[in-house]
Amino acid sequence: MSITDLKDARIITALVTPFKEDGSINFEALPKLIEHLLAHHTEGILLAGTTGESPTLTHEEELELFSEVQRIVAGRVPLIAGIGTNDTRDSVQFAREVDEFGGFAAGLAVTPYYNKPTQEGLYQHYKAIAEASNLPIIVYNIPGRTVAGLTVETSLRLAKLPNIIAIKDCTGVDTIARLVENAPKDFLVYTGEDGQAFHAKALGAQGVISVAAHTNGDDFYNMFTALDQGDIQEAARIHRQLLPKVDALFSVSSPAPLKAVLNHQGFHVGPLRLPLVACTEAEAQEIIKIIES
Repeated sequence: MSITDLKDARIITALVTPFKEDGSINFEALPKLIEHLLAHHTEGILLAGTTGESPTLTHEEELELFSEVQRIVAGRVPLIAGIGTNDTRDSVQFAREVDEFGGFAAGLAVTPYYNKPTQEGLYQHYKAIAEASNLPIIVYNIPGRTVAGLTVETSLRLAKLPNIIAIKDCTGVDTIARLVENAPKDFLVYTGEDGQAFHAKALGAQGVISVAAHTNGDDFYNMFTALDQGDIQEAARIHRQLLPKVDALFSVSSPAPLKAVLNHQGFHVGPLRLPLVACTEAEAQEIIKIIES
C-alpha cells in the first residue's frame, strides 16, 4: 500500500485494541472485528492510535499488532501506523522502524504532549520525523488531549514539507476550511472529530479518521455519498441522526463507550488498560441503547 491508495480513503477507522481479561492483547478477536469494519465501508485502518490505547502499548506489542493486522487485511485497504510520542528522538526511530517494517501507507504522529513545545518546536519535531525515513507522515493535531496544538500557520508550513502528506485535525471546522483552502492541492485534510465529518467533507476535506466508524460505518458512507452526489439535504439528515450516536461514544473517555458497545455486540474487545476504566453498567446500557436505536 502507498500514498496513492490512501488518497481514495475517505473513512479511516482508528482501530480499537482488543484486550483479554488479563490485560494481554486479544489477537483472536481481530479477524471478526476487522472483517466487520471492511464490510461496513472502512476504507483505511489506523493502528495504535488514541482509540487503540497507544499510550499503554509496549513497543513489542505494537509491532506484533502491526504484523497481525497486516496479515488479516492482506492489502485490501491502506494501513496507517501510530508512531508519535512526545519524544522526538523516539518518534524518529519508530518512523524508521515502521518504514523498514513495510506494509504501511503512512505513519501518524501525534502533536507532542506534556512538554508544551512552542510552534517552532512543534515544527522542528515534525520536520525531524518527516526527514528520518521514506515513510509518509500524517500530522495529528488534538490539543484537547495534548495541550499544545498547532496553529493553522504552522500546519500549513508543515504541509509544504515533501514527506508530510496529511493532517488529522481536531480543532474545528474553521481550521478545516482554512487548511483545505490554503494547503497544497495534494495535501490530505481529515477531521478527527466524528461529529464534524459532514462539515469537513462539505468544505472539501478528504474525510474522517473515525471512532464511530466501528459502529456506524454505513452512515458515514451514505452521508459522504450523498455529499458527492450534491444531495445536501440527505447528507444533512444522516448527519443529524448520527450526532446523538457520536455524542454517546464520547460521553465517557474514549474508547470506553466504544468497547462497551462492541463487547455487547459480540466482538470481545475486552477491558481497557489503566488509567482508563470501563463504563459503569448504567453508562454502558444508555450508550448501547442510543447506538442501537
